Amino acid sequence: MTSLHTPAFVYAFREAAPYIHAFRNKTFVIAFGGELLETDRLAPLCYDLNVLISLGVRVVLVHGIRPQIDAVLATKGIVSRYHGSRRITDGEGLAAVRQAVGLARAEIESQLSLALPNSPMAGANLRISSGNFVVARPLGVLDGVDMQYTGQVRRIDVQAIRDHLALGEIVLFSPLGFSPTGESFNLTMEELATDLAVNLQADKLIFLADSDGVHSEDGTFLAELTAGEAEQLLEEKELTPGSLWTYLACATRATRKGVARAHLVSHREEGALLTELFTHDGIGTMISRENLVKMRTATIDDVGAILALIEPLEQRGALVKRGRELIEMEIQHYFVVEHDGMIIGCVAMHPYPKEQMAELACLAVDPQWRDGGYGDALVQQVERQARAKGVANLFVLTTQTAHWFVEHGFVLATPEALPEAKKAFYNHQRRSQVLIKTLS
Repeated sequence: MTSLHTPAFVYAFREAAPYIHAFRNKTFVIAFGGELLETDRLAPLCYDLNVLISLGVRVVLVHGIRPQIDAVLATKGIVSRYHGSRRITDGEGLAAVRQAVGLARAEIESQLSLALPNSPMAGANLRISSGNFVVARPLGVLDGVDMQYTGQVRRIDVQAIRDHLALGEIVLFSPLGFSPTGESFNLTMEELATDLAVNLQADKLIFLADSDGVHSEDGTFLAELTAGEAEQLLEEKELTPGSLWTYLACATRATRKGVARAHLVSHREEGALLTELFTHDGIGTMISRENLVKMRTATIDDVGAILALIEPLEQRGALVKRGRELIEMEIQHYFVVEHDGMIIGCVAMHPYPKEQMAELACLAVDPQWRDGGYGDALVQQVERQARAKGVANLFVLTTQTAHWFVEHGFVLATPEALPEAKKAFYNHQRRSQVLIKTLS
């Protein structure tokens, strides 16, 4: 690697480090349709799974087989019957399911067993476990139609799965479940993956799809969705097996039932799984129960992140230099914006009760997030807190951003308008502009 590439590599590795720490011993359920098996993307996926295992992630892998079932039936001249979007699995269909499962599992296990010295799997020695961990039951008769051997999950042997995961094994699931009476039932990959994630209380449920993620009606890519936002998008959407909307519906249900995060990621994009997991911006759509952005009062643990935000602004003279000790002493006056555990913005409010005034200070937003409206949100947070404390006028001192504050309702004033305690420390050499906003 040349020196030209070194900074980018180092930056990427450092960006990944917090996630490496956070994901150790966490359980991820990763699911993909049988369509992936018909592409050249299985080997790269196995490489990425090997990376996850080596970093201590506990991986549950669920695969689909719809194209494989269709191919087996086609060789026999059989066309599947459907009720709605669900396949009616008769005796011949069940035989095709079993055959397709065997073919798919053989392909997946062979790729996961690759350990050539010159490959990304060198020395991996991944172990794969499977078994009768899923007890299934028939769907029965739906709208007068006997679904026969089409089933649903009845019970999952959670402890057995966890035991295998604790040994560093990948637990592989095919969409096939078994009943206590010895019957087999055809399951849908999406529902199986969701039930596994919910029952295991997995940290993540990840669907690898043909699409890069969810887009709004106007084509805007949606990198993040709350469960409520996802449910609104899903209204009146047709949920066909293997579709992105079906994946989104299952991901949303999983987050509602306790799964921390769900992701929709393209399997066609090289390294998309690792990019989604180990970079802050990701590459797909992430679904969470609640909004990932939080506005909260700062704590002493946030001091380092606040310093990292304000130091570039201090260096170019946009902010007055503040030492760590000062911020630690005044931390109760600070607010931060947190995005998925990362501090991306901060502001301070210093009250002057005698004059019913307060200072808005130390406003900073990470450059990567300045187009997200977080500066506005921080100012609004200070205004709300100021009103709650009976503050009549909010003021700010600035050398470079006066115009921005004017756009937000502040009016230029003179140092004489400052509270007496602040006026005594006004630096005339710095010549900061004074702006005041009256809070109604």
